[in-house]
Amino acid sequence: MDSVTWDAPDADHPARRAARASMAAVAAGRKDEWLRLFAPDALVEDPVGPSFLDPDGAGHRGHQGIGAFWDGFIASISGYHFEVADSFANGACCANVATITTTMGDGTAMTIDCVLIYTVDEAGLITSLRAHWEPDRAMATLAGPTS
Repeated sequence: MDSVTWDAPDADHPARRAARASMAAVAAGRKDEWLRLFAPDALVEDPVGPSFLDPDGAGHRGHQGIGAFWDGFIASISGYHFEVADSFANGACCANVATITTTMGDGTAMTIDCVLIYTVDEAGLITSLRAHWEPDRAMATLAGPTS
């Protein structure tokens, strides 16, 4: 199931709008739409710090770097379901407490409990997406396909 379930405060806020649009684009597999949400020099850290997705922990910068992150990771997942349990929007930021369930082509699923922090500029474009999650915790949730 590719979708977003929003069970959190939803008062209008530019960063919250960008967060919701970002999740919807990822869930639907729309790379170009997702990239258009980002400022030209935006930074994506997913997860924040060094990991198997970003060994140096420097993040992915600009449309080229963010697009390469999509191609190398996001596109490798066949299904996404975002469940947002809480959302805090203030200043130029929105922090969302979420659970992301990813499904691979063979039906293997993984659950990622996380806090997703989106920062936007005056035009509402994302300048920073910082995903706080622990890869070891997520990998421990891997479950094979059910028959």
